[in-house]
Amino acid sequence: MTNLQIGDWIKGQSADGELILGYIDSVNEQEQFAKVIVVTSDNNEAVGKKIPILQKQLKKIPNAKVTNIEQLRFLIDLALETGDREWFNELSNKLNSMKKLVDDVK
Repeated sequence: MTNLQIGDWIKGQSADGELILGYIDSVNEQEQFAKVIVVTSDNNEAVGKKIPILQKQLKKIPNAKVTNIEQLRFLIDLALETGDREWFNELSNKLNSMKKLVDDVK
C-alpha cells in the first residue's frame, strides 16, 4: 500500500465508482481510508467536497517537475482554485525568479 500523507495529490475512485482527482486532507491508518478534497471528478457535485475513500482505491500522483513559465501559471491557477495560499506563494516566487532570470539574460 502507498504511504499517503496529508497534501499528497491523488487520483482514484470513490465508493460509488466516480473518478476523482484531488488531494489528501487527512489519513486514518487504522481504518485504512483517507479524506480527499475533490478538485475534479466525473461527478460535478463532488467537486470541492471532502470525501472519505479507502486508501487501496487511491494512487499518489508523482510531483511534477516544472520546467517552464506556462506550467507554473497553470499550477498557480490550480492553487487559486483550491485555496492553497502557501502553494500559491511558493509557485509565485518561482515564477518571479524565472521571469527575473529571463530578464537578466535579455
